[in-house]
Order: sequence, then structure tokens, then C-alpha cells
Amino acid sequence: MNENEMKRHLKVFDHAIRAAKGPQECWLALQALAGKTAGFKLFTVMTVDMVKDVARRVHTSHPAEYPVTGTKPIHRDAWFDVVHRQQKPFVANTILEIAQVFPDHEKIWSMGCGSVVNLPVVVEGVLVATINLLHEEHFYTRDIVEGIEKYLAGPAKIAYLSAKR
Repeated sequence: MNENEMKRHLKVFDHAIRAAKGPQECWLALQALAGKTAGFKLFTVMTVDMVKDVARRVHTSHPAEYPVTGTKPIHRDAWFDVVHRQQKPFVANTILEIAQVFPDHEKIWSMGCGSVVNLPVVVEGVLVATINLLHEEHFYTRDIVEGIEKYLAGPAKIAYLSAKR
């Protein structure tokens, strides 16, 4: 994707965020941007509460398979080290890599997904959410991950802050 196309997608996102009425419209704007700039088969947003040690799904592209309900405990593992401590994207490009950190790997695989990028959303130095993109195995190349970091990190913060207002 060239810079002009990216600018156009960012402009569409900006317009959608400005017009958003409520959290779901904010997350839908980010989901649309992620679809245009990175690609995914499954898109979710998890907020993080480190005081209670839980994560909560607040948005999903597939509500039947991954509903927006309840919380799940935060596990301190390799994923935690990358996303929480280093505040960097976690990338796994095979279902075997996913299975090492996600207990729901069979459900992920059944949806045709075998790669994942978990983009941390960091506000004032604190991890507040993750943006989760899943696709077929080996989909998230280095170039795509760099594009996610470059073009989705800022909009993800904007969507998070807008959803909180």
C-alpha cells in the first residue's frame, strides 16, 4: 500500500472517530482501518485491568465465537513479557506458536486462523488494552507487522480514549 492510500484510510478513520457515538462505533472505526491496512479474519479488542489482574473483551468482529462478556485472568508467560513488560507487539505465525500461549488455540484454528498480532495500547506509559488481529498461518510478515506498528498504534490510542469518553 502506498502512502497516498494510507493517508486516505487514515482520513476515513479520522472522520469515523469524530462522528462516533459510543464505544462500539470507535472500535468499528479502528476495525475498518485494520482491515484496510493490515488484514484479518478475526479482530478483537481487550482492555486490561492490572489492579484486578484481568482482561475484558470489549469488541469483536465475531460475536458468536468470541462474545463481549466477562473477564479472563492475566497469565504471566512469554506473551505477558512481550506485551505487558516490553510493550511491544506479540507475533505468532503458526498455530503451534499460538498454542504455546493461548488455551483457545483449537477455536482459533477452527476459524481458519493460524497467526496473530497483539498490538499493545499504551497510554501514559501504562498498558490499557490490546488490539488483536488473527489471520491464516504465516500471514503477518515483518512488513505487515511494521505497518501495524506504524499505522495502527496511534489510531488504537485514539479509539481507546474516544471509547472511554
